[in-house]
Amino acid sequence: MAAPPPAPAAPAPSSQKAFLETEDGTRVSCLFNPAQLKISRSNTWSGVAMPGRGVTRLRYTGANSGVLKVDLFFDTTDTGTDVSAHTGKIVSLMDVDPSLPGTDESKHSTRPPYVTFHWGDLHSFKAVIAQLELTYTYFSSTGMPLRATMALVLRQYEESQAFGRQNPTSGTPRPHRVHRVQPGETLDRISAQYYGDSTRWRTLATANAIADPLALKPGSMLTIPKLDS
Repeated sequence: MAAPPPAPAAPAPSSQKAFLETEDGTRVSCLFNPAQLKISRSNTWSGVAMPGRGVTRLRYTGANSGVLKVDLFFDTTDTGTDVSAHTGKIVSLMDVDPSLPGTDESKHSTRPPYVTFHWGDLHSFKAVIAQLELTYTYFSSTGMPLRATMALVLRQYEESQAFGRQNPTSGTPRPHRVHRVQPGETLDRISAQYYGDSTRWRTLATANAIADPLALKPGSMLTIPKLDS
């Protein structure tokens, strides 16, 4: 088999591995941490337009479920094993599970499980996988999939007080950002960019378990922790 093409700037594994937790406590690990998360919320406001009148005053009619979107990357070219062994665990979370509490098949009340996305200090609301798009991007000579990307849309299942009302990031003690390392960048330069202080590079080294701050790999992802006030 020919050497695989280089992976498209995938996030590097870190000591804080992201995972999905199902309602029975099962952990489904993400092979690589995501580069970004997209969280959205919306409220519904309504008003009745009347002929001959101006703009009507809106009335609040409720909050809609929060939505978390995340793109995951999977690569098993180093081991030569089927990458679907990892992606399949997440795909199966969209299947109906008759063993869940409250299930009554005679009343057609079965459902898939809810999940919670965890990554270090970040914990999402309880959510269901509303949409999943899996793309296999590289195969072995025998047709075995070795690399894949997955776009997940998680929709809030119920109101959660874990980090505030319907807000998956509020209340986390040290919210994180991520930074993709560019060629020639150093930790002190990245520290100056985010903190305005190049001497804070040790914070980045500790957060990302970097033993050699001069050996940053271009394309890798760094966690940028928020500094304590």
